[in-house]
Amino acid sequence: MERYKDFTGFTPETILFLKELKENNYREWFNERKHIYEEALLQPLRALATMLSPSMYNIDPLFDLRPTKMLSRIYRDIRFSPNKEPYKTSMWISFQQTTTNWENFPGYFVELSAEQFMSGMGLFMPKRKVMDIFREEVDYSRESFKDMAEKAIQAGFEVAGELYKRPLPSNLPDFFQPWIQRKSVYVIKTIPLTDERIYSETISLQIMEDFTQLADLYIFMKEVVKEAQ
Repeated sequence: MERYKDFTGFTPETILFLKELKENNYREWFNERKHIYEEALLQPLRALATMLSPSMYNIDPLFDLRPTKMLSRIYRDIRFSPNKEPYKTSMWISFQQTTTNWENFPGYFVELSAEQFMSGMGLFMPKRKVMDIFREEVDYSRESFKDMAEKAIQAGFEVAGELYKRPLPSNLPDFFQPWIQRKSVYVIKTIPLTDERIYSETISLQIMEDFTQLADLYIFMKEVVKEAQ
C-alpha cells in the first residue's frame, strides 16, 4: 500500500501553480510543470484526505475513504463540453457514501482554488422529492433542526444552494426560510488564501472540528434521503 506523506499544509507554490494554470490552461504548459502539480498540489491533497479520514469515518463508517474516490482529478472531460480547457483550476476532496445515486445523498467537501479555500456539506443535486421531504422534516422537527442549523452558522458556515425563482408557500418562521426555499441545500465556509492556517497542519484540525460540528445536520439529511427512497 502506498504511504503518503503527513499533511503539513499547503505552500505558496501550491497557490502559484493554480494561479498560473488559470492563465496557461494548455497541455504543453502543464506537462512541463507536472512535477510541480504532483509535489505542490496533488501530494498535500492526498495527505490531507488521509489525515481527515479517521474523523470522517467516525461521522459515517460508510463513507468511501479510498484515496482515488475521495480526490478529484485535475483533468477535465472535454468531450461534450463547450469549454475545451483540458484542466480544472481547482481540486477538491469529497466524503460520501458509495452509491449509484450520489446526487441525492449528502456529502462533505474541501476545495482549493486560486481564489480561496472552501469547505462544506449538504445536498448538492437532490431530486425534488428529497427536498420536499427535507422541508417536511424541517417543519416537523423545528427546534432540533434549529439547534443543528445554529451550530453550523456559529462554526462560520453559510446556507447556500439554488433558490426557487418564486418563494414556496410556508408558515415556518424567517429563520428556516433560507433552508427550505431552495432546489438544493448545503452549507459552505470560505477561508481566504491569506489565512495562515492554510499553510500548516492547523487547517486540517480546523476542518475536523468544523465537520464534526456539522455531523448532526449530516445525519438529519441522510435520514431525509432514506425516507425519500
